[in-house]
Amino acid sequence: MVLMAIDHVRVYAGVPAGGPTFGVFFTRWVTHFCVPAFVFLAGTGAFLHGRRLGDTRALARYLVTRGAILVALELTYLRLAWTFNVDFGEYNIAGVIWMLGWCMILMAGLVRCSTKAIGIFGIVVMAAQQLMFAFGHIPDAREGPLGWLLRFLYFGGEVHVGGEGGPPIAILYVIIPWIGVMAAGYAFGSVMLREPAERRRFCLRVGLSATAAFLIIASIVAAKTASESDLPFVLAVLAQQKYPASQLFLMMTLGPTIALLPSLERARGWFADVLATFGRAPLFYYLLHIPAIHAAALVVSLVREGSVNPWLFGNHPLRPPPLPDGYMWSLPLLYLVFALVVAILYVPCKWFARMKAERRAPWLAYL
Repeated sequence: MVLMAIDHVRVYAGVPAGGPTFGVFFTRWVTHFCVPAFVFLAGTGAFLHGRRLGDTRALARYLVTRGAILVALELTYLRLAWTFNVDFGEYNIAGVIWMLGWCMILMAGLVRCSTKAIGIFGIVVMAAQQLMFAFGHIPDAREGPLGWLLRFLYFGGEVHVGGEGGPPIAILYVIIPWIGVMAAGYAFGSVMLREPAERRRFCLRVGLSATAAFLIIASIVAAKTASESDLPFVLAVLAQQKYPASQLFLMMTLGPTIALLPSLERARGWFADVLATFGRAPLFYYLLHIPAIHAAALVVSLVREGSVNPWLFGNHPLRPPPLPDGYMWSLPLLYLVFALVVAILYVPCKWFARMKAERRAPWLAYL
């Protein structure tokens, strides 16, 4: 939750998404771990929530309801928070919250299957995702009547609600392979029920194996394509495709995440408590941090330029307008704003996490 904010400050700082310098590259790269962890652990959370409910139908209803709420939030509140304008006829984004919502809705159908079957489905989707290219290579398939479905599922891009001329939705996060990641995370929930020692061995074995496989395969690929890349070899190994997330991207991010879970599980102290506070109010934090970062960018612009740059009212993650001359922030300023925003948001998140724990109102489960 905290790392994610770095990339969202970067959007308003005008800093490119990766680049030839190590500082710019890793400012973006370190945040790659966020979405895979969100989706994978959302699946794990669904499994554990289902155990508490003890009713598959109740779990399916919960997933459909929460998924629909997330999709609606992406297209309304978050659209406004990203842009601070109400020109919905010009631009709408289908981002990570949109994708999480649809994957939850689809998971509602999967939870009626056995945990093993769901896990196998997830692994197959992640491993075989690029078979979708076969559909994309059919002549005019992406421009035909089902072109919108292909963009929604895998290719991304712009679709128009109600056909050509309707409001556009720019799809950044597609369904494949993320539904596979969530399904695999759901099956991983059964691992979380094992004895601690057995659970830790499993996480280390799977996580380190995936990480090692990534390093070997990605290094071979980077060596073969070295003449086509302007990046140093190390960065070329780490510069994996995120949209849609390739198999190597998932191995690079999920491998270390799973391997680190045993250590994170034992983390103690004030810093661990701070991070846990954000983790107890994930959606609440997300809904606050986008407008907070955007507002902070307006303040920075006012201090630096003497007025608020109009670019900040048209900017968004997928299709930003041309960057004004001299606008780009330095990395120290980017990280300073990031730290200040996260520190400020700790207070309301702590309040909300305490209220959520004390009241246990059913509606709070959706936040």
